[in-house]
Amino acid sequence: MYRPLWVAKTGLDAQQTRMSVISNNLANANTIGFKRDRAKFEDLIYQNIRQVGAQSSQNTQLPSGLALGTGVRAVSTEKVHGQGNLIQTENAFDMAIQGKGMFQILHPDGSIVYTRDGSFSLSSTGEMVNASGYPLEPAITIPANTLSVTVGSDGIVSALVSGSTTPTQIGDIQTADFINYAGLEAIGGNLFRESAASGTPTIGTPGVDGLGTVNQNMLESSNVNVVEEMVNMIETQRAYEMNSKAISTTDEMLSYVSNQL
Repeated sequence: MYRPLWVAKTGLDAQQTRMSVISNNLANANTIGFKRDRAKFEDLIYQNIRQVGAQSSQNTQLPSGLALGTGVRAVSTEKVHGQGNLIQTENAFDMAIQGKGMFQILHPDGSIVYTRDGSFSLSSTGEMVNASGYPLEPAITIPANTLSVTVGSDGIVSALVSGSTTPTQIGDIQTADFINYAGLEAIGGNLFRESAASGTPTIGTPGVDGLGTVNQNMLESSNVNVVEEMVNMIETQRAYEMNSKAISTTDEMLSYVSNQL
Protein backbone atom coordinates (compact mmCIF):
# COMPACT_ATOMS: atom_id res chain seq x y z
CA MET A 1 0.00 0.00 0.00
CA TYR A 2 1.16 3.53 -0.79
CA ARG A 3 2.83 4.89 2.37
CA PRO A 4 0.69 8.00 3.03
CA LEU A 5 -2.49 5.97 2.64
CA TRP A 6 -1.28 3.36 5.13
CA VAL A 7 -0.15 5.96 7.67
CA ALA A 8 -3.50 7.76 7.50
CA LYS A 9 -5.32 4.43 7.78
CA THR A 10 -3.53 3.66 11.07
CA GLY A 11 -4.55 7.12 12.26
CA LEU A 12 -8.20 6.34 11.52
CA ASP A 13 -7.94 3.06 13.44
CA ALA A 14 -6.36 4.84 16.41
CA GLN A 15 -9.07 7.51 16.56
CA GLN A 16 -11.79 4.88 16.30
CA THR A 17 -10.24 3.12 19.28
CA ARG A 18 -10.12 6.35 21.26
CA MET A 19 -13.75 7.09 20.39
CA SER A 20 -14.75 3.62 21.65
CA VAL A 21 -13.02 4.36 24.96
CA ILE A 22 -14.69 7.77 25.26
CA SER A 23 -18.10 6.27 24.43
CA ASN A 24 -17.69 3.64 27.14
CA ASN A 25 -16.71 6.32 29.66
CA LEU A 26 -19.78 8.41 28.83
CA ALA A 27 -22.04 5.35 28.90
CA ASN A 28 -20.84 4.66 32.46
CA ALA A 29 -21.00 8.23 33.71
CA ASN A 30 -23.63 7.18 36.27
CA THR A 31 -22.26 3.72 37.08
CA ILE A 32 -21.43 3.40 40.78
CA GLY A 33 -17.71 2.86 41.39
CA PHE A 34 -16.81 3.03 37.68
CA LYS A 35 -13.25 4.07 36.83
CA ARG A 36 -12.74 5.81 33.53
CA ASP A 37 -10.44 4.47 30.82
CA ARG A 38 -7.88 6.29 28.75
CA ALA A 39 -6.37 4.99 25.54
CA LYS A 40 -2.59 4.99 25.08
CA PHE A 41 -0.88 5.06 21.69
CA GLU A 42 2.62 4.69 20.31
CA ASP A 43 4.21 5.47 16.97
CA LEU A 44 5.10 2.54 14.71
CA ILE A 45 8.56 1.55 13.51
CA TYR A 46 10.45 4.07 11.39
CA GLN A 47 12.09 3.45 8.05
CA ASN A 48 15.55 5.00 8.09
CA ILE A 49 16.53 6.48 4.74
CA ARG A 50 19.58 8.29 6.12
CA GLN A 51 20.83 7.19 9.53
CA VAL A 52 21.35 10.03 12.01
CA GLY A 53 25.02 10.37 12.91
CA ALA A 54 26.18 8.55 9.79
CA GLN A 55 29.42 9.69 8.11
CA SER A 56 28.73 12.26 5.42
CA SER A 57 32.46 12.41 4.68
CA GLN A 58 35.66 11.14 6.27
CA ASN A 59 35.60 13.88 8.90
CA THR A 60 31.92 14.87 9.17
CA GLN A 61 28.68 13.35 10.40
CA LEU A 62 25.04 13.91 9.58
CA PRO A 63 23.52 16.14 12.32
CA SER A 64 20.09 14.67 11.63
CA GLY A 65 18.78 11.74 9.65
CA LEU A 66 15.88 11.00 7.36
CA ALA A 67 13.37 8.66 8.97
CA LEU A 68 9.83 8.11 7.71
CA GLY A 69 7.20 7.02 10.21
CA THR A 70 4.73 4.27 9.42
CA GLY A 71 1.84 5.36 11.58
CA VAL A 72 0.37 4.79 15.03
CA ARG A 73 -1.20 2.00 17.03
CA ALA A 74 -3.13 1.61 20.28
CA VAL A 75 -1.09 -0.19 22.93
CA SER A 76 -3.34 -0.13 26.00
CA THR A 77 -6.47 1.13 27.69
CA GLU A 78 -5.61 2.14 31.22
CA LYS A 79 -8.08 2.49 34.08
CA VAL A 80 -7.70 5.74 36.00
CA HIS A 81 -8.47 4.85 39.62
CA GLY A 82 -9.08 8.36 40.89
CA GLN A 83 -11.57 8.99 43.70
CA GLY A 84 -15.16 9.55 42.61
CA ASN A 85 -17.56 11.83 44.45
CA LEU A 86 -19.34 10.43 47.50
CA ILE A 87 -23.13 10.44 47.25
CA GLN A 88 -25.32 10.23 50.34
CA THR A 89 -28.07 7.60 50.01
CA GLU A 90 -29.41 7.01 53.55
CA ASN A 91 -29.31 3.26 52.85
CA ALA A 92 -27.65 1.33 55.69
CA PHE A 93 -26.16 -1.22 53.29
CA ASP A 94 -24.58 1.35 50.96
CA MET A 95 -20.88 1.91 51.61
CA ALA A 96 -18.14 3.94 49.97
CA ILE A 97 -14.39 3.81 50.46
CA GLN A 98 -12.72 7.18 50.85
CA GLY A 99 -9.11 6.65 49.87
CA LYS A 100 -7.27 3.50 48.83
CA GLY A 101 -8.73 0.02 48.89
CA MET A 102 -11.40 -2.17 47.31
CA PHE A 103 -14.20 -4.35 48.63
CA GLN A 104 -13.71 -8.10 48.27
CA ILE A 105 -16.38 -10.17 46.53
CA LEU A 106 -16.66 -13.96 46.32
CA HIS A 107 -17.14 -14.83 42.64
CA PRO A 108 -19.25 -17.87 41.67
CA ASP A 109 -16.09 -19.56 40.33
CA GLY A 110 -14.67 -19.52 43.85
CA SER A 111 -12.14 -16.73 43.27
CA ILE A 112 -12.01 -13.35 45.01
CA VAL A 113 -12.72 -10.31 42.85
CA TYR A 114 -12.64 -6.65 43.81
CA THR A 115 -14.86 -3.61 43.43
CA ARG A 116 -15.38 0.01 44.47
CA ASP A 117 -19.15 -0.44 44.13
CA GLY A 118 -20.44 -0.59 47.69
CA SER A 119 -24.17 -0.85 46.90
CA PHE A 120 -24.90 -3.99 48.91
CA SER A 121 -28.20 -5.71 49.67
CA LEU A 122 -29.34 -8.69 51.71
CA SER A 123 -29.93 -12.17 50.33
CA SER A 124 -32.80 -14.41 51.43
CA THR A 125 -30.53 -15.73 54.19
CA GLY A 126 -29.54 -12.24 55.41
CA GLU A 127 -26.07 -12.34 53.81
CA MET A 128 -24.66 -9.09 52.39
CA VAL A 129 -24.38 -9.39 48.58
CA ASN A 130 -23.74 -7.12 45.61
CA ALA A 131 -26.24 -6.36 42.82
CA SER A 132 -25.45 -9.70 41.14
CA GLY A 133 -26.00 -11.65 44.35
CA TYR A 134 -22.29 -12.32 44.94
CA PRO A 135 -21.47 -12.31 48.68
CA LEU A 136 -19.15 -9.86 50.37
CA GLU A 137 -15.90 -11.39 51.60
CA PRO A 138 -15.43 -11.98 54.54
CA ALA A 139 -19.07 -13.02 54.70
CA ILE A 140 -21.40 -10.92 56.86
CA THR A 141 -24.86 -12.18 57.78
CA ILE A 142 -27.44 -9.88 59.34
CA PRO A 143 -29.67 -11.54 61.97
CA ALA A 144 -33.35 -11.75 61.08
CA ASN A 145 -34.47 -9.75 64.13
CA THR A 146 -32.09 -6.84 63.53
CA LEU A 147 -33.46 -3.35 64.08
CA SER A 148 -30.50 -1.36 62.73
CA VAL A 149 -27.04 -1.91 61.29
CA THR A 150 -24.01 0.31 61.84
CA VAL A 151 -20.76 0.15 59.87
CA GLY A 152 -17.80 1.97 61.43
CA SER A 153 -15.12 3.78 59.46
CA ASP A 154 -12.81 0.86 60.29
CA GLY A 155 -15.24 -1.65 58.74
CA ILE A 156 -16.67 -3.03 61.99
CA VAL A 157 -20.31 -4.07 61.42
CA SER A 158 -22.64 -3.93 64.43
CA ALA A 159 -26.31 -4.84 64.66
CA LEU A 160 -28.92 -3.82 67.20
CA VAL A 161 -31.05 -6.90 67.73
CA SER A 162 -34.64 -6.79 68.90
CA GLY A 163 -34.86 -7.16 72.69
CA SER A 164 -31.34 -5.84 73.26
CA THR A 165 -30.18 -2.35 74.15
CA THR A 166 -26.55 -2.86 73.13
CA PRO A 167 -25.37 -3.33 69.52
CA THR A 168 -23.55 -6.60 68.82
CA GLN A 169 -20.54 -6.90 66.50
CA ILE A 170 -21.45 -9.33 63.73
CA GLY A 171 -18.45 -8.99 61.42
CA ASP A 172 -15.84 -6.72 59.92
CA ILE A 173 -15.21 -5.51 56.40
CA GLN A 174 -11.65 -5.87 55.17
CA THR A 175 -10.43 -4.08 52.07
CA ALA A 176 -7.71 -4.95 49.56
CA ASP A 177 -4.88 -2.71 48.41
CA PHE A 178 -2.77 -3.14 45.27
CA ILE A 179 0.63 -1.83 44.21
CA ASN A 180 -0.63 -1.12 40.69
CA TYR A 181 -4.38 -0.50 40.45
CA ALA A 182 -4.08 0.16 36.71
CA GLY A 183 -2.93 -3.45 36.32
CA LEU A 184 -6.24 -4.87 37.57
CA GLU A 185 -8.29 -6.70 34.95
CA ALA A 186 -11.81 -5.31 34.50
CA ILE A 187 -14.24 -8.21 34.03
CA GLY A 188 -17.54 -6.30 33.94
CA GLY A 189 -20.23 -6.05 36.59
CA ASN A 190 -18.18 -3.34 38.35
CA LEU A 191 -15.66 -6.05 39.23
CA PHE A 192 -11.90 -6.36 38.88
CA ARG A 193 -9.60 -9.36 39.04
CA GLU A 194 -5.97 -9.33 40.12
CA SER A 195 -3.32 -9.93 37.47
CA ALA A 196 0.42 -10.29 37.24
CA ALA A 197 0.60 -6.53 36.57
CA SER A 198 -1.48 -5.50 39.60
CA GLY A 199 0.48 -7.59 42.06
CA THR A 200 -1.03 -9.60 44.89
CA PRO A 201 -3.50 -7.80 47.17
CA THR A 202 -2.67 -6.65 50.66
CA ILE A 203 -5.68 -7.23 52.89
CA GLY A 204 -6.17 -4.96 55.86
CA THR A 205 -8.46 -2.97 58.12
CA PRO A 206 -9.94 0.21 56.60
CA GLY A 207 -8.22 3.31 57.94
CA VAL A 208 -5.03 1.42 58.86
CA ASP A 209 -1.69 1.34 56.99
CA GLY A 210 -2.81 3.78 54.32
CA LEU A 211 -6.13 2.11 53.50
CA GLY A 212 -9.15 4.36 53.05
CA THR A 213 -12.03 4.52 55.50
CA VAL A 214 -15.51 3.08 54.98
CA ASN A 215 -18.43 5.51 54.85
CA GLN A 216 -21.87 4.05 55.55
CA ASN A 217 -25.00 5.44 53.84
CA MET A 218 -22.87 6.64 50.92
CA LEU A 219 -21.81 5.46 47.46
CA GLU A 220 -18.86 6.43 45.28
CA SER A 221 -19.96 7.80 41.93
CA SER A 222 -18.16 7.27 38.63
CA ASN A 223 -15.00 9.35 38.24
CA VAL A 224 -15.93 10.22 34.64
CA ASN A 225 -15.84 13.97 33.97
CA VAL A 226 -18.49 14.45 31.28
CA VAL A 227 -17.15 17.85 30.16
CA GLU A 228 -13.63 16.46 29.79
CA GLU A 229 -14.92 13.50 27.80
CA MET A 230 -16.88 15.81 25.49
CA VAL A 231 -13.72 17.82 24.83
CA ASN A 232 -11.84 14.58 24.13
CA MET A 233 -14.61 13.57 21.74
CA ILE A 234 -14.26 16.81 19.78
CA GLU A 235 -10.47 16.33 19.58
CA THR A 236 -10.96 12.76 18.37
CA GLN A 237 -13.49 13.83 15.76
CA ARG A 238 -11.14 16.50 14.39
CA ALA A 239 -8.20 14.08 14.30
CA TYR A 240 -10.34 11.51 12.48
CA GLU A 241 -11.40 14.15 9.94
CA MET A 242 -7.79 15.16 9.33
CA ASN A 243 -6.70 11.55 8.76
CA SER A 244 -9.64 11.07 6.41
CA LYS A 245 -8.65 14.26 4.60
CA ALA A 246 -5.09 12.93 4.27
CA ILE A 247 -6.44 9.84 2.49
CA SER A 248 -8.61 11.83 0.10
CA THR A 249 -5.77 14.28 -0.60
CA THR A 250 -3.34 11.44 -1.31
CA ASP A 251 -5.90 9.86 -3.63
CA GLU A 252 -6.25 13.16 -5.52
CA MET A 253 -2.46 13.39 -5.86
CA LEU A 254 -2.26 9.86 -7.25
CA SER A 255 -5.12 10.59 -9.65
CA TYR A 256 -3.33 13.71 -10.85
CA VAL A 257 -0.14 11.74 -11.52
CA SER A 258 -2.11 9.01 -13.35
CA ASN A 259 -3.80 11.60 -15.57
CA GLN A 260 -0.47 13.08 -16.56
CA LEU A 261 0.89 9.74 -17.81
